[in-house]
Amino acid sequence: MAAERAILVFGSINLDLVARVDAIARPGETVLSPRADSFFGGKGANQAVAAARVAQGTGITVAMAGAIGQDPFGEACLKNLKDNGIDTRLVRTVSEPTGCAFITVDQRGENAITVASGANMALQASQLGKYATASPALIVLQMEVSLEQNLAAARWAKDIGAKVLWNLAPAPSAQERGRLDELLAVADLLVVNEHEALAVAASLGRPEVGRSEEAAAFLARSYGLTCIVTIGAQGAIAFEGNGNRTAVPAPPIAPIDTTGAGDTFVGVLAASLAEGLTLEVSMERACLAASQACLVLGAQAGMPWREALGKRGPES
Repeated sequence: MAAERAILVFGSINLDLVARVDAIARPGETVLSPRADSFFGGKGANQAVAAARVAQGTGITVAMAGAIGQDPFGEACLKNLKDNGIDTRLVRTVSEPTGCAFITVDQRGENAITVASGANMALQASQLGKYATASPALIVLQMEVSLEQNLAAARWAKDIGAKVLWNLAPAPSAQERGRLDELLAVADLLVVNEHEALAVAASLGRPEVGRSEEAAAFLARSYGLTCIVTIGAQGAIAFEGNGNRTAVPAPPIAPIDTTGAGDTFVGVLAASLAEGLTLEVSMERACLAASQACLVLGAQAGMPWREALGKRGPES
């Protein structure tokens, strides 16, 4: 497999436990749900699945580097990745339990999420050397594993000439914000939502930036990268270091569950760029896929396969 046709996702693998409620509980409040359902999740695994489904039939390889526990959750998560056509040779089994996310979804489709990291914090960038036989052109990172290991993975990617797509979600903790300069220095593409864009700009000494678009433009200009800010139902806007701006709308929908929409966007964006599509067309496809993912309960359940997105190729 040629290197330019490979994507490597370095990140979290979780099992999600989801409960539907009338309203998300406030501090000290108990709310009732008729049932809890289990779904495969973790931002890393979600993005790998989204990419693999869209890459199907293109010759693009999607590999996952992650960690799972020696438990039934881990076995099920590993099988799910394989069933989606993902190369799992870099998924390690460790002594910590498989990561688990507890998610409540309200009547509007909005969610609140608590993640028990477990095995995800045992993920090591040192295991990436085993991937040398098929070096990726693009590595995808998020913020649900150790920042130290994320940075090491990004530097490894730069050393082999790969591009780094960093989804800065969830927003950096207070302890991590002191290393934002290091993080941004090794990113080629940065994907953030409105809240994350403003939080990063404020952490870098720009509290006066009042709009997510201004924050994204500041990040792109200051670090010479492409910053894409997702704005929910309105779509996404990209700012490039040279000042170019690209806005793409999202199709109107009545969402059932927004869990995993951002991960769908990132995974489909990565697969589309690897396929040779332009930034604008890649964003259009990613917005369409993210909208479709909101129509089904569960992070991965609604992620579309390639045929659902239309026949957009490099020649389109």
